[in-house]
Amino acid sequence: MNWGHKLTIVFVGFAVLIGTLVYKCTQQKFDLVSEDYYTQELKYQDKIDGSKAASEISAVAISQTTDNIIIQMPEELSGLSLKGDVWLYCASKAADDIKLPLLANGNGIMEIDKKKIPGENYTVKLSWSSGNTQYYKELPLIISR
Repeated sequence: MNWGHKLTIVFVGFAVLIGTLVYKCTQQKFDLVSEDYYTQELKYQDKIDGSKAASEISAVAISQTTDNIIIQMPEELSGLSLKGDVWLYCASKAADDIKLPLLANGNGIMEIDKKKIPGENYTVKLSWSSGNTQYYKELPLIISR
């Protein structure tokens, strides 16, 4: 085997390595925070205003039982009509995200069944309104099983 054959083997090996890397890169899946992130960025001021409004009332509390996650809305809003969304955002896997309508009872409590939640680490993004006031709050959640 002379130096010409060795050089050809090195070039072919390099080409196979580069081809493998290109194939692996094209198969990689990248989850974005949101598919329509640009339109959400334009509405970000609403989140800022909602966070400010939420900081002026008592805090939202999240607790867990063995079967449920309990979201306690602020006491000032109990008995009022609340409309909004609960987004359980999983940063590591978009398929584990869960979006639910805010369905709080008369005491301002919403329960979510843990069996319906596939992941463990979430950020709870609450956006709700009461009357003409918009509120927004983000809270960390680690689900204990």
